[in-house]
Order: sequence, then C-alpha cells, then structure tokens
Amino acid sequence: MTSNNNAKTLTPDICVIGAGSGGLSVAAAAAAFGVDVVLIEKGKMGGDCLNYGCVPSKAIIAAGKAAATYRSSEKFGVGAQEPEIDFSKVNDHVHDVIATIAPHDSVERFEGLGVHVIQGAGEFTSADTVKVGEQIIKARRFVIATGSSAAVPPIPGIENTPYLTNENLFELKERPEHLIIIGAGPIGMEMAQAHRRLGSRVTVIEALRPLAVTDPAHAAQVIEKMESEGVEILANTKVNSVERTDAGVKVTIKVDDEAEGTVEGTHLLIAAGRAPNVSSLGLEAAGIEYNRKGIKADDGLRTTNRKVYAIGDVAGGAQFTHAAGAHASLVIRSILFRMPVNHNNITMPAVTYTEPEIGQVGLSEQQAREQLGDKLKVLTAEFSGNDRALAEGKGKGQVKLLTNGTGQLVGASIVGPGAGEQIGLLALMISQKLKVGALLGVVFPYPTLNEAIRRAALTYYADAPKNPWLRRILALLRKFG
Repeated sequence: MTSNNNAKTLTPDICVIGAGSGGLSVAAAAAAFGVDVVLIEKGKMGGDCLNYGCVPSKAIIAAGKAAATYRSSEKFGVGAQEPEIDFSKVNDHVHDVIATIAPHDSVERFEGLGVHVIQGAGEFTSADTVKVGEQIIKARRFVIATGSSAAVPPIPGIENTPYLTNENLFELKERPEHLIIIGAGPIGMEMAQAHRRLGSRVTVIEALRPLAVTDPAHAAQVIEKMESEGVEILANTKVNSVERTDAGVKVTIKVDDEAEGTVEGTHLLIAAGRAPNVSSLGLEAAGIEYNRKGIKADDGLRTTNRKVYAIGDVAGGAQFTHAAGAHASLVIRSILFRMPVNHNNITMPAVTYTEPEIGQVGLSEQQAREQLGDKLKVLTAEFSGNDRALAEGKGKGQVKLLTNGTGQLVGASIVGPGAGEQIGLLALMISQKLKVGALLGVVFPYPTLNEAIRRAALTYYADAPKNPWLRRILALLRKFG
C-alpha cells in the first residue's frame, strides 16, 4: 500500500466500510489476489450476523429445540417431562458459539491475510476520500457494507418504554417471564418459539398476516404448531401505544379496527423490520444517493458515485447474510476483473428457522400465477408420505414446486423438517433453469427427506397416461413386447 506526502493518507486499491459478512468477504477475496485493501469497522468484527443476528439467534433456537425434544419424547418410548432450564446457561451457550466463530472474523486473522484493518467510524469527506479519526483513505474503489439495524416504529410512548431489539436480546441472563413481541416476520416468530420453549410466556402482535412473505398455507402450519406450543399470536392487530409499568410494559392494541385492549408483560421485543445503516457515512459529500430503503445502486451494485459500491442490507435488497456474500462475489468480479455483473440474476433462497422450518426460493405461487396464468403447474408432496419424516415423528409438512408449461422450475416452498437444508437443491435447479424431470434422473438415498422433492416432481407426469401419443406407444409396447 502506498502513501502520498501526507503520512496519514492511505491509498489502497479498495477500501471496505463495514466488517460484516459482505465486507469481510470482499476484503478476504481481494487480499487473496494480492490487492491492497483497507477494512474499516466501528463496531465488532463479524457485524450483525455474528454478534446480534444469525449466529446467536440460531444458538438460542437450538436450545429451545432441545427443550422441546425433552418434552415430546414420550412418543418414542422415552420418558418425557418438563425440563429444568437454566437461562443463564442458555446465554452462556449463545456466547460460547459466538466466541468460537469470532476468531475467523477477527482483526488478527484479517491482518494476517494482508488486510489493513482500521477500527473506527468511516465518513466520506469527498467523492474519493474517507476519514476515520485522523486517518485519511483515498482509494481507487470503495465498498459500503454497513448492513442494517432493527427498525423501531414511531409508536406513541416508545421513547419512555424499555424495549429489546436483536442487538440486546441476547444479553439477557434471566428468562423473560412474559415476552411481548411486536412483529411476526421471521425474526419475531423464531424468537417467539425459542423463548416459549425455554419457558417464557410469549405474545406476538402483528399488524398484518404473520409470516406475510411466505406461502400462506405453509405459514399456517407454522402458526398452528406455535400456537399448539402456547405462543399467543395476535394477527391483524395494531399497536396504538406502549408504556412502562411496575412489572414491565403495557401495550395498547386494536384488533381488526375494533375496540381497544391491552397486553401486559415483563419484556418488549421490537422485531418490526430493518433499517439500513447510512447515518454518519457522509454520503452526501460523496455524491451517493440513498433513501429510507437504503443506498441506491444499479444492477452492478454501483452507487451514484461510480467509485463506490454498496452491498448487503445497506443496498436495500434481500436482507440475508448469504445475499451479502453473493454481492461480495459480484463486486470482486466487477472491480478486479472488469466483468459485467447483475445482482438481479442471483437466485436467492430464504429460510425461516421455526419448527417446522420454511424454505423458499424463486417465485411465490401468487407471483407465478400472475406471470404464467394457466401455464403454471403446482406440484406437491406431503411429508406424511416420507418414510424418514415418519420415523422421526415429523410427518407434517409439504413440498411445493412451481413449474412453467415446459416443466422448468420457477419457484418452490417447503414447510417441514430440514426445509432449510433441502431448499438449496431447488435453488440450484432454478439458477440453472432446469426442468423437474432432472430430479427423476437422480437417485436419492433411502430414507431421506429429499425423497419428498422427487415425489413432488413425479406428479408433473400425472396426466401423462392421458396423452394420446403416449397411449399409442404403450399399446405398441404391449403388442410387440
């Protein structure tokens, strides 16, 4: 890395702002190619995913699943009883997992890779300059990967009411007696089920339909399961106000625009969406346009300042760790190899880590109907017909495949055991524009959950015996066979 006459000015090829999944991926890949890289992070290395999001949430979900298994083992002939839950040890488990992964994202590791890591808040002072304290960075290209934070809606009384977000939820060492959650998206529902299984009373309040971005029939199965476990879910319910009480919090609600009611609890979790981290970046000084959804970027993830790229949550698209990683790969191709890239061409699967899980990719059934009309084929298979699922006592769920008129897979949704693990196969098929017939040429080991996907694919040919041409072929085979 070179410097100009000012010893405090660095002139790397790439300067990355934000050391979350996307930023770390860009920095590591660029360094591997011998490119000078400066990486700026004002908070914890690993960003939201490692410290406040994906990793701790899945760790506490795993703890909740262990408790649920303990309660429901009677059906396997194993004595079931209410588990003793030490919530402080659950918290230890969460932070042990974070600590185990943290070295992979650490300053020491990245400096060992050849990345110049600067810990502090980066701010643009011009179109090609960023300042971190007294340090000046003039880079050939910049990548903004600052992620997002929990969005807190302007609810009357919220400014005087204690509340949790994903950034402090995982610091609790004592179990919430009654956790009220505002928002029934994936985060809200995952945390609702996990905390209920760990012994908390849980009430979820949602202004619209719970899990609104998932297949309605598949979301209904998750809702049914959670309610059977004791989670109270208030759909189509508006939050009018919140206030502090001696016991914790009180939420005033209105259900379906009818009379008001109240819900009182000990803790309040806000899980009502995410907001891009754009404040204090000096984007105006760099000529970078943005709005409440995030930084404006073109198909190649370039901002209105051609020297600057935006990736991950801050770019306003899909808010997934794997989306940020995919964006990082595109940006490396664009910056280092001048390859044309288009983030809209990425096939982006999504998973809701409740039990049962929901995995989805490509078009939803509603989107497919709007685009394909009567050419759409909906292929389904139930896990009640899958031997592995039945053996594990998890026979409730469904695979749904959506194809066009030629059998090409355009969308899929799975609700049931291992949905998140299975959806990757269908993401591959959609990205490669494969037809469901390709699944019939694959031998899946028996018994596995993936056989349900193949069973659904087989239904594409359910009407084949009615085909006159095929009937003539079969008749000839019978005659001369």
